[in-house]
Order: sequence, then C-alpha cells, then structure tokens
Amino acid sequence: MEKNETKIDPDVKKHLLELFPEELETIILQLGEKRFRSKQILNWIYQNREIDFEKMLTLSVDLRSKLAKYFENQLPGIKEKKLSQDGTTKYLLELSDGKFIEMVLIPAGEKNTLCISSQVGCARKCKFCATATLGFSRNLEVQEIVGQVWLAIKELNDSKLTNIVFMGMGEPLDNLESVLKAIQILQRDECFSFSPRRITISTCGVIPGIRKLADSGIKVKLAVSLNSAIQEKREELMPVTKHYPLAELKNALLDFRKKTAFRITFEYVMIKDFNMRREDIKALLFYLGDISCKLNIIKWNEVVNLPYKSPNEKEVKEFVQAISKLSFAVTHRKSRGADIEAACGQLAGKY
Repeated sequence: MEKNETKIDPDVKKHLLELFPEELETIILQLGEKRFRSKQILNWIYQNREIDFEKMLTLSVDLRSKLAKYFENQLPGIKEKKLSQDGTTKYLLELSDGKFIEMVLIPAGEKNTLCISSQVGCARKCKFCATATLGFSRNLEVQEIVGQVWLAIKELNDSKLTNIVFMGMGEPLDNLESVLKAIQILQRDECFSFSPRRITISTCGVIPGIRKLADSGIKVKLAVSLNSAIQEKREELMPVTKHYPLAELKNALLDFRKKTAFRITFEYVMIKDFNMRREDIKALLFYLGDISCKLNIIKWNEVVNLPYKSPNEKEVKEFVQAISKLSFAVTHRKSRGADIEAACGQLAGKY
C-alpha cells in the first residue's frame, strides 16, 4: 500500500494515531527536531499508553507546544459502559462529530478479544442485524479505528488484549483504505505489534474488497458472514448477495485462499425456521466442501422489531450433529453479552 507524503500543515492537523512511524518521523524532522524524538513520542503513545502532550514529560516544553500545534490527539469518548453477567463489556463511544459507535471486550480465560467498528452504521442492510436498522452515516477514520484498540488496552490495565475482530458496526471492506492502514499500524513493532493471526476482518461478501485485500499483501485473517448457501435465501437475508452471488463469492474466496496462509472462517447464524432445514444443511455441505476453511455457528441473537426467532437448544443440537459430516473444524460459538445487547448482530449505537 502506498503511503502519502507527509507535510506540515497547521490548518490540517494530523492525528497521532493515524500515522505510520516513518510519517511521524518525517513531520518531526520538518519541525527541526532530532530523529530520536519521534521514537520517544511513539514510546509514550504505545508503551506508556499516554496520548496527552502535556504528560509526555521526557519531551521539552517547546516540542510539546509544537505537538499541540500540528497534531490532533483526541480519542473517542466513552459515553457509556455496560457489563454483562458473562464478563463481556460493551462500550458506547462518542466521536468528535457527536456520532456514536460501539465496541465490545470479550474475556475468555487467558484471551481478551476486542470487537471493533469500522463505520457509523452500515449500508449493507442485512435483515438480521441491528446495525442495519441505523442506515449508513459515514466511514470511520484511521485514528477512530486505532483509537478503539488504544482505549481497550487502557481499559484492560494489566490484562493483555489478545485478539481483534472487525465484527462491530459496519462493513470493513466498504472502508478498506482506512481499515488496512489501521491494521498496518496495529501490526507495526513500533506501535501495537499485533500478530496477523490475531486480527480478523469479517465481511458480508463484498467481492471487490476481498480481491483488493488479497492483492494488498497485508496479512490478516478473513471471516465471511454466510448464513445460507442457497442463493435465494441469502438474497432475502443479505441483499448484498444480489450484487455478489454465492458462486462468484466462492470463486473470489478460492482465489483469496491461494494468497494467504490462513484458512477462511465462515460464520453461520442459526435462525429458527429459516436456515436450519435439511436443504440448508445439504447446500452448506456442498458449498464449503472444497474450501480450506473453518465454520463457526451461532444462535441468532434476538433484536427488537426484527421478525426472526432464535432456535431452542434441541434444534441447535440437531443442526450441529447434521453438519458434523464436514471434513474441517466446526465450532459452536456461544453468544456473549446478549443480556446487554453486545452479542453478534446486536450493536446499534443506542443512546
């Protein structure tokens, strides 16, 4: 990915969290400072978890004044925090323009997974998803994506953030440029130093984005929200399927798989009386049969005013047994944070 030339412009401030280390260094040199100062600043931001210029005490007063003049450092504000009975925490975040997004921290033993948003709202209109009811407002900027991770690490204190999933509000591949730069910043050793295998992008199946992601050379895991392997049913549930049919999606995913070391994960939301019948299982087995992948299945989490129903435990057990014929890993994911509307498909930035 090409990097834009970075120049000083006090009228268009750069945000500290949107910059690659070399971009920050370029500006610091243009300000007449020594090269090592950029490393000091990066250390304050990513090691000491301090983004307030005035608290970067190893920097001179003059340099701190320059930072305030040429850089932004505002983070999304935590407007509300809800704790689930299972330990999941949902954060309502207010952006600089007054719009809201949500992120979710999910603890599981030694792991802490952060589910982050990539857009305010979403344009893809998936019928089972609460975010879709909001419509689309705007894409998140790089610093608003990275800022969610920065805040989560701060919130965890001494606990380690182990995984990041782009499964919050929005379709990540509709905001690909910002998402990819954010991922690169997350993976840089000078920044968060996240392993590619610890970051997952989830998509509803935006084929041009999948191909651009494959060609970018950026290492990251890919998850696809499938939910039906029958064209007509998936069209009903996920209108994106009308533009990007299942057959074309599969071809794009097979091409993607050739360019990555990671297996593709498919997500399948079980909806009572809709996608759990014999024909659904048969279609699923056929569609995934020749793809190197993993399958995660999860009960639909009920959303107020949406017409679908969640299956009972008996129906789930029968479905799980039926798809056990698959030759690859099938995981039955338990919903986390449903009691605070923080589970899969429930994020709607309510306030």
